[in-house]
Amino acid sequence: MQISLKPCKDVTTVNTDCLILITDAALSSDLAKTVDTASGGALSQLIKRGDFKAKIAETLYLPTVSGLKARRLLVIGAGDSASLSDSNFDKIIQASIATPAAADCKDVSYLLDNISISDRKPTWAYQRISQLLVSSSYRYTATVSKPKTPLSMRRATLQGANTEANRKVIQVGISIGKGINTACELGDLPGNICTPEYIASEARSLGRKFESVTVNVLDEKKMKQLGMGALLSVSAGSDQGARLIVMEYNGGKKGTRPHVLVGKGVTFDTGGISLKPGAKMDEMKYDMCGAASVVGTINAIADMDLKLNVIGIVAAAENMPSGGATKPGDVVTSMSGQTIEILNTDAEGRLVLCDALTYAGRYKPASVIDIATLTGACVVALGKHASAVYSNEDSFAQELLVQGQLAQDRAWHMPLWDDYQNQLDSNFADMANIGGPEAGSVTAACFLSRFTKDYRWAHLDIAGAAWLGGANKGATGRPVSLLCHYLMSKVGS
Repeated sequence: MQISLKPCKDVTTVNTDCLILITDAALSSDLAKTVDTASGGALSQLIKRGDFKAKIAETLYLPTVSGLKARRLLVIGAGDSASLSDSNFDKIIQASIATPAAADCKDVSYLLDNISISDRKPTWAYQRISQLLVSSSYRYTATVSKPKTPLSMRRATLQGANTEANRKVIQVGISIGKGINTACELGDLPGNICTPEYIASEARSLGRKFESVTVNVLDEKKMKQLGMGALLSVSAGSDQGARLIVMEYNGGKKGTRPHVLVGKGVTFDTGGISLKPGAKMDEMKYDMCGAASVVGTINAIADMDLKLNVIGIVAAAENMPSGGATKPGDVVTSMSGQTIEILNTDAEGRLVLCDALTYAGRYKPASVIDIATLTGACVVALGKHASAVYSNEDSFAQELLVQGQLAQDRAWHMPLWDDYQNQLDSNFADMANIGGPEAGSVTAACFLSRFTKDYRWAHLDIAGAAWLGGANKGATGRPVSLLCHYLMSKVGS
């Protein structure tokens, strides 16, 4: 989608398939008054008659309006407050996409000069709308003969102040939207296509697309030489070889310590010998959404030319049962040298991550964030609305919460207390890979914390946020937006 910025000198002369006005019932802004006057008072008459109450995201669609060059007019309610909350702004923008799309509009123009978002800079609206427009264009097409109808809109003009700040944030929003769509595409692909090697090939394509991205892929032979016994224990039962995929984005000054993202990339999770129940097992193709978010984020920051050094590491494996698969009771040795008793082969995500986290330490990172669809317990705790965030520094967790709020990609700080650590005790190894039925998301984070003592680390459990089930089944692309906002906050720091 082409998104452009243009100052609105005269609303009556805007030439577009659909002009979009966001207003309260009093038509209190100058823009709303001008549109009403140009239409011969049509808006005020409809409001007076009760046909439009201007509730949040309520729409009034007028297919023809005299006095305007625009061929259609869409009026969207902004409620009664002087400024909008960010969540209500999202609802309004979603409504602004759905109605013109249903009318097969190719070109839309937004009137934005009269919009105020509570506790947000004026530029926030331009970035957010650009991101939502791009991400709303995503359609899964790879394996369907009759894909869903593509979004009709091809061009969107944001009628507002043509400033450098606005132009910059529009490009940022576009880049984040592209990153979200990349993550959605990888997540939605079936496991017979999106294998560890497929993710590696997608990473290599980023290296070809962007000069700032260098990609290195480690196969099982190299991982064995490095002592990655935990990661390799997960792929032991699969015909698909594991891959450790390293994407180096060099946008900052040479020698500057990088920020590292580590993604869980279990491309299909049967549970291994600890086989999962059959119901909804198809959704375990989404167990690589942490990896997808890392690839999507690298895509986004390279596209926006972010002035920062970032390393993306993907630990990719398939968890299958076979004669060679790891068994409950087996003991493996991680790259760190710590031994792990495998009590449940369905707690495999922490096994691929722990070796990747040890590998991350070689970069002497400024920070490390791992992202994983790690535990069903997280879904029970937080549902689909928030990712769980754990950290070995409370200040780091707080940074992520703030950036999640800014990104409309929220997280919630969970405890990482030593009280939980003894649940991982084992009689036969340095630790077990599960901590029992209590606080399952917490003990998974405790397990990972044992491999991250040398740097500033946070863990995002995105098991509830990464995809939707039911009739709307599909990847969400989260937490690409949160990660991008965090990395943008680190430029120059």
